[in-house]
Amino acid sequence: MDISVVVPLFNEAESLEELTQWVTEVCKKNNLTVEIIFVDDGSNDRSWEIIESLTEAHEQIKGIKFRRNYGKSAALNEGFSEVSGDVIITMDADLQDSPEEIPGLYRMITEDGYQLVSGWKKRRHDPLNKKVPSRFFNRFTRMMSGIHLHDFNCGLKAYDKNVVKTIEVYGEMHRYIPVIAKWNGFDKIGEKQVQHQPRKYGTTKFGMERFMKGFLDLLSIMFVSKFGKRPMHLFGTMGTALFIIGFGIAFYLTYLKVALDVYNMTERPLFYLGVLSMIIGAQLFMTGFIAEMISRSDSDRNRYSVEQRSGFKHKKVKSKN
Repeated sequence: MDISVVVPLFNEAESLEELTQWVTEVCKKNNLTVEIIFVDDGSNDRSWEIIESLTEAHEQIKGIKFRRNYGKSAALNEGFSEVSGDVIITMDADLQDSPEEIPGLYRMITEDGYQLVSGWKKRRHDPLNKKVPSRFFNRFTRMMSGIHLHDFNCGLKAYDKNVVKTIEVYGEMHRYIPVIAKWNGFDKIGEKQVQHQPRKYGTTKFGMERFMKGFLDLLSIMFVSKFGKRPMHLFGTMGTALFIIGFGIAFYLTYLKVALDVYNMTERPLFYLGVLSMIIGAQLFMTGFIAEMISRSDSDRNRYSVEQRSGFKHKKVKSKN
């Protein structure tokens, strides 16, 4: 299989048949074998009904349906676990990402040696209240990560298969997949200017709360990438430093009391600062120990309740609860 196209969706029933036909025609015209994996993120319209009909009519179409809405990152992560293509393309289901870009993205991975290629919607057909926050976060992410991409949140991306089988995506971290990939050793990251089309069906799922969640997830990525396997290095260092400061203050006050016979030491603000520093230092030190224990244990954060699958061959259907 040359290409696996992973399409996360939520209430996009109107566009699925047209998107399928468009992707299939583009790949056929360029002599590329393709599979399309639709991941229905708990839609409450006719999306899954249409996906089932598509899987029955086309052998290369597959579908996964969540019992409830988990978010785009969950949908991508589940889709990545099922891909079999050499190159994986992700795109939105709303027809704003053009399938005509697929051959160019494929060549950048297979011929130009990139491990990840991110689309850049230079000319966007989005409302102003979506463009302005997006520019802010793209600039902030470039500054924090050192990856010089114009549009981290573009849904149209291409990956070498090894990338999607290595990285883990959850929360709102789909927008930071290039950052996650880089910190997993995949640093051959490129960018391709892509066509962005006006929304043809349905309504946008954009909300301002997504940017706050995305900001917090970026901080999480920054922390986990540096201290995820060694949290004691952060918490232990801060805890030890604060405890030493507090102990130094206590020693100084004890010296004043014993050597100089200074009274009423507990009424001085410095006394309480010293006690507080030692208490917080000890707590941070213990937090480091607990974080070390948690980091070495198994995590269930990427278990999602899959209600149905369609189009998969030779695989037993089993829901995760």
